Amino acid sequence: MPPEPSSSQAPLVVGVLPGQHPEVLNTAAALAGRLNAPLICSYVDEASYLVEWDPARSAHRLSLHPDADDAEIRSVTEELQAKVAAICEDTGITWTLRILAGDPARALGRLAAEAHASMIIVGTSERGLVHRISEVLNGSVAAWLTHHQEHPVLVVPPHVGAHRELPE
Repeated sequence: MPPEPSSSQAPLVVGVLPGQHPEVLNTAAALAGRLNAPLICSYVDEASYLVEWDPARSAHRLSLHPDADDAEIRSVTEELQAKVAAICEDTGITWTLRILAGDPARALGRLAAEAHASMIIVGTSERGLVHRISEVLNGSVAAWLTHHQEHPVLVVPPHVGAHRELPE
């Protein structure tokens, strides 16, 4: 993984997830390239909670499932590192991957504040009934960020043809 961003330009913070639609990371990388800004990619492990916030490193966290092995989070980290590297490899963008803990919206907000980010970039919720129910129960990361942040928030929808019907 490349070193921590050292550019004098304020970084962009982007929320990344396994299986996330590719437009989020592609848009963030393209914007970082145009602005000559470092990119801080952040995955928030919702199955753990924040114990201590250390801006120089990933958050200190404890699992909500102590019997679970850290192999799962290591696997997710490796998958996301490979995905980010593949997109940013030939762009000259300085990037890092941070693994955070707790509520995704609040964790991204803390990271953006600490990094003095110029923007937070997130994707929209997946489509379908199960995702809608989850959003009602858990809340939308994008909605929370747009209502509680001082940083601009860019919400990237999945690519859908202009006249194509969306599945329910």
